[in-house]
Amino acid sequence: MLAILFAHAVAAALAPVLVHRWGRAAFYPLALVPLGSLVWVVLNWPGAGDQRDHVTWVPELSMDITLRFDALAAVMSVLVLGVGALVLFYCAEYFHHHDGHTEKRLPSFAAELTAFSGAMFGLVVSDNMLLLYLFWELTTVLSFLLVGHYAERATSRRAATQALLVTTAGGLAMLVGIIILGEVSGTYLLSVLVAAPPSGTAVTVGVLLILVGALSKSAIVPLHFWLPGAMAAPTPVSAYLHAAAMVKAGVYLIARMTPGFADSPGWRPTVVVLGLATLMLAGWRAVREYDLKLILAFGTVSQLGLITIMVGAGGRDMMLAGLAMLCAHAMFKAALFMVVGIIDHATGTRDIRRLAWLGDRHRPLLIIGIGAAASMAALPPFFGFVAKEADLETLLHSASLGSSAPWVLAGVVFGSVFTTIYSLRFVYGAFARKGRPEPSQRVTEMHRPPAAFLVAPGVLAATGLLFGVWPTGLDHVLADYADTVPGGDDGYHLALWHGLTLPLLLSAVVVGAGIVAFFARGRLRRVRLGYLPLGNADRIYDAVVRGTDVLAVRLTALTQRGSIPATQTVILLTLVLLPIAALVLGARNRPELALWDSPLQVVVGLIILAAAISATVLRNRLASVLVVGVTGYGCGVIFVFHGAPDLALTQFLVETLTLVIFVLVLRSLPAEAERATVTRHRLPRAALALAVGASVTALAVFAMAARTTRPIADLLPDAAYYRGHGSNTVNVLLVDIRAWDTMGEVSVLLVAATGVASMVFRNRRFGAAPRVADAGQPDIGRIPMPSTSPAVGEITWLRGSELRDPRYRSLVLEVATRIIFPLIMVLSLYFFFAGHNTPGGGFAGGLTAGLALVLRYLAGGRYELGEALPLDAGKVLGAGLALAAGTAVTSLLLGAPVLSSAVVEFDVPVLGTVKFVTALFFDAGVYLIVVGLVLDVLRSLGARVDVEMAEQPVGASR
Repeated sequence: MLAILFAHAVAAALAPVLVHRWGRAAFYPLALVPLGSLVWVVLNWPGAGDQRDHVTWVPELSMDITLRFDALAAVMSVLVLGVGALVLFYCAEYFHHHDGHTEKRLPSFAAELTAFSGAMFGLVVSDNMLLLYLFWELTTVLSFLLVGHYAERATSRRAATQALLVTTAGGLAMLVGIIILGEVSGTYLLSVLVAAPPSGTAVTVGVLLILVGALSKSAIVPLHFWLPGAMAAPTPVSAYLHAAAMVKAGVYLIARMTPGFADSPGWRPTVVVLGLATLMLAGWRAVREYDLKLILAFGTVSQLGLITIMVGAGGRDMMLAGLAMLCAHAMFKAALFMVVGIIDHATGTRDIRRLAWLGDRHRPLLIIGIGAAASMAALPPFFGFVAKEADLETLLHSASLGSSAPWVLAGVVFGSVFTTIYSLRFVYGAFARKGRPEPSQRVTEMHRPPAAFLVAPGVLAATGLLFGVWPTGLDHVLADYADTVPGGDDGYHLALWHGLTLPLLLSAVVVGAGIVAFFARGRLRRVRLGYLPLGNADRIYDAVVRGTDVLAVRLTALTQRGSIPATQTVILLTLVLLPIAALVLGARNRPELALWDSPLQVVVGLIILAAAISATVLRNRLASVLVVGVTGYGCGVIFVFHGAPDLALTQFLVETLTLVIFVLVLRSLPAEAERATVTRHRLPRAALALAVGASVTALAVFAMAARTTRPIADLLPDAAYYRGHGSNTVNVLLVDIRAWDTMGEVSVLLVAATGVASMVFRNRRFGAAPRVADAGQPDIGRIPMPSTSPAVGEITWLRGSELRDPRYRSLVLEVATRIIFPLIMVLSLYFFFAGHNTPGGGFAGGLTAGLALVLRYLAGGRYELGEALPLDAGKVLGAGLALAAGTAVTSLLLGAPVLSSAVVEFDVPVLGTVKFVTALFFDAGVYLIVVGLVLDVLRSLGARVDVEMAEQPVGASR
């Protein structure tokens, strides 16, 4: 199973290359991937048992890769892989008039469709619900990309967005339900949950939330409207995702959970009522459409409602009948969508009002279309008839539905009449002569599609006929899973002929009523409603989206007025009110507070307090920044008192770098703030500041008092030494024990650096800082300087300083920089390499190297920055992130937990035994990201601002 997933991932990665090289013919080798996977499925058919694959991956988060291949997974795999192979084969002819020259997005389309096949296979074999959710959302994203393939069309963009929003919203509800079930039961394995289902109110809520996700995925009322809209996608997408694969994901999940949760409160009423509503409402909409794809789309929604009832109501026989209908639907509906694609290609239209005599002009296509439509209408001897008769028979004798069974059966019979009508409407609208003496213009001008175009739909239609004549072949396969469902075990078996029974009579009534209604459509059209009595779901969706946009705009206008103080006020008020309210209303322990451990802490605290108060009264911006820096350095000293040298070192380095950034920004601002600005709203701001300080202190005190067991900090030193192979607990924590946190933090740093630079540069985001050789370019803003100046003499200490105004140069600073820059870089490397066992690490080392670059910039200007590190900051950031992420991927490929570390030892002549931990590579990524961040900040807030200030007219205010 893992090999199948890997093969699809590789094929998806290679698909763009193959399409670029071979054009549409690349779909043939791509079809071999799901076809080969299908062969494995058939050769390893599980029968009544199952097979499992397990890979340990983030066990602390229950994210192990656990795959289960049982009868239901095997049946779904055949649909996913078999239809997937045929659709890829079909694509080679479908894009005949859209080769690589005119269809620029064909390479990405091929990759997305192949990846979807793999993601859907992963979904149906996942036993871990969290892994299932990952594949679930992957199919959602790929569906969004495939539906929006024709991105230049507004209809495609709207349909893709609509499908994404609806299914993602349902998926998020499902995720909450998964977490509830997993936490209540203590396991995230579906097989364990279904075998021993938990109970309780929380479980009921969790199950219903999962049901919401499943119903949204399978387009069940009231979340059905996205599927007809998705018909804006290319026809292969409709044939695969919206007939055979993605819309079956929700039905699959319902079928998977029914054995354990069918009797859960709310499950059966939700499934049956919404399924019936979907069957009838969508069937009624299908008979009103004129677009062949929309007829099939609403027909798909209608039959998904029927399948949902059958697999979700409970009982062995109903599950067997439901799975039979699921298989039959995949066969005939995928075939019919492909037939529509051929018609569209041949005639240029899908409007049944523009098609006449097509059946006479293309008899093979007519035969395939009639065969598939006959199965859809449940006519013998096709498998659709076998499945529909099974549905009616099992509903008639359903023990799980109890007294409501006759009413459900009546609803299914009534809804099935619509199925017959739109099946006839499809065949008549697409192929009939319609009383015309000659073919319509579109049919007259049609080009005859190649024979290869008919292979895929022909195979599916023939398969429907084969299993209709020989249903025993599927009966045993489907019964392997149906037998696991408790209740209603009457031993029903699929067969083409069960004798003269009531279900057979009901089938005849359905077909007869449908035929009568179809041929009386002229009279019925006069009495049909000119409006939709339940409203238009698309318009309701649009109203909800518009309302959400209006609410978001008004809320943003209320909280985000373009004023930084106002924004900070909202954030700080939230920080004060929400936690304190939770603290007041919730349970809490009596705190014990020690104000200080030594007199030195009191002295440092008073200094911090004095600096903080000074920052509130000073008008000079630079002075305010400096006293704020004193508070930061004071915190670093407190860390030293508490025996935390790593935190102290990091605090000192961060505080120094922050001061430099403040100074760079303050260059373009007036030296002092206006008195009115300082005094305005002073009392409210003071009150808010005191409230923030008090609330944070109170939360910290009560949080410390809430601890009832041994602190985890007591366990970290041993974990760092014996598991992370390092004596420096802080650094091992960052690069090994909690490396996921560090990964997220460095990613945020990268995004922040990119955002700041993008706002500052506006036009050109990427590039290195200017070098001395670039000084002659017109956009640098160079100020010509003589080659020698009194400040320097004949010695050039820093190359970039030659291009600076002598008024801003300092010989002492340049000489000192030239001498100590190499020493700081050596210290930076020492921090990096020694950080696993002594204070330091990649973050501290990167900050130290960043301060060395700051020194070069302050001493020599923007040209000196380019001479110090002539690299693009974006590339340094990218290299760091790639190295950190590559470490994670390497661990996974080696079979170890992600971001885990290992010890490497080897002997070197003279030096002896060398020992290092692989976490060093992750730390190197952190180092590069910090250096890239500092370089980006200096290039943005330093070099760029220098250019803008140099371009200002003489005498302009700064």
